Amino acid sequence: MNEKQKFVPILLGSDINVYGMSRSFHEAYGIVSEAYAGLQLAPTKYSKIVNVHIVPGFDKDPVFIEQMRELAKNTYNDPATKYLLIACGDGYAELVSQHKEELSKWFICPYIDFELLQRLISKVSFYDICEKYDLPYPNTFIITEEMLEAGKLKQDLPFDFPVALKPANSVEWLSIDFEGRKKAFILDTRDEFDTIIERIYQAGYTSEMIAQDFIPGDDSNMRVLNAYVDQHHHVRMMCLGHPLLEDPSPEAIGNYVAIMPEYNEKIYQTIKSFLEKINYTGFANFDMKYDPRDGEYKLFEINLRQGRSSFFATLNGFNLAQYVTEDRVFEKPFTETVYGKAEKAMLWMGVPKGVFVKFARDNADKKQALELIKKNQWGTTVFYKNDMSLMRWILMKYMFSKYKGRFDLFFKEKEG
Repeated sequence: MNEKQKFVPILLGSDINVYGMSRSFHEAYGIVSEAYAGLQLAPTKYSKIVNVHIVPGFDKDPVFIEQMRELAKNTYNDPATKYLLIACGDGYAELVSQHKEELSKWFICPYIDFELLQRLISKVSFYDICEKYDLPYPNTFIITEEMLEAGKLKQDLPFDFPVALKPANSVEWLSIDFEGRKKAFILDTRDEFDTIIERIYQAGYTSEMIAQDFIPGDDSNMRVLNAYVDQHHHVRMMCLGHPLLEDPSPEAIGNYVAIMPEYNEKIYQTIKSFLEKINYTGFANFDMKYDPRDGEYKLFEINLRQGRSSFFATLNGFNLAQYVTEDRVFEKPFTETVYGKAEKAMLWMGVPKGVFVKFARDNADKKQALELIKKNQWGTTVFYKNDMSLMRWILMKYMFSKYKGRFDLFFKEKEG
């Protein structure tokens, strides 16, 4: 183990996930990260802890791999320095995995091989894997374009409405547009379902759609888990979060905006066993929901990266940057799995306090969160006291203020 080893974090993207990882590296090691992205997003703008380099078209090949080759040749070529490559979005994780063999000549790539990534990233094969490893998941029905006749699904669904509907291919989903497009849908009637399915495939989407039995309950029934698995497939860290509020706007529906840490031994052991059995490596992020009908936490998906709200783990004392650095840069041997159980719980928020107070469900969880706010045991990803110029502060305040209008406009529609 060599904790004096020089290294540079190279982050892919410019969103809030990138800022959260940059802040984690800065808090742990006092270093500035380098980021590469196709465009500049607000969360990393005017920052002193991450240098964002904009390369048009960087989020797709051939620009991505050509740029990475160029960087390896002319910029990141010091043999005394290690270069740690961290993807902060689904598309970037897929690109790194696809080119892992070549990129690993120059960069540390803590990602699984492309074959396993393809099986996990597709929600179709992911649910097959859930079946194989006895992981609970919602009743699911897979829809393909070939199953439609005159734009309508020919058969009945195997469960009653309401029904959740989402794309199997989240990367392809980003490239299509149609009236009423959302990140995911909750549909109350067959007419609504037929209309949306027809629009989706008319817009040029070609992959499967996932219809699922809607699990009753609001945002506070969700759980989110971040894990880090080392290069020898040992789970080094798991941190479970209890979301209390989600973004209701169509393009970001389901994104968590308030999370409290939580401990659940059964969830931890179930996911730990699964990750080790499939020889996983790198960050993993799971979304799940408690089903009051049978008492199970049912998995929706795995993201093959840290989640966009994963700074909640760092905020609670489980610094994500530290785990990957100790494993891949300093090569510190595995000793034990650390389970998130914060001694001093911190509430993570991605919206203004007023939005949380107004829109989060009134229940015991919200009461506990309000107590944390009263004790000043809360924080955000983007408001970092060691990176707060006047321009950045103004932009972050503006970015947060926009949530007020979004919740006023969309929250009732989502709830209804």
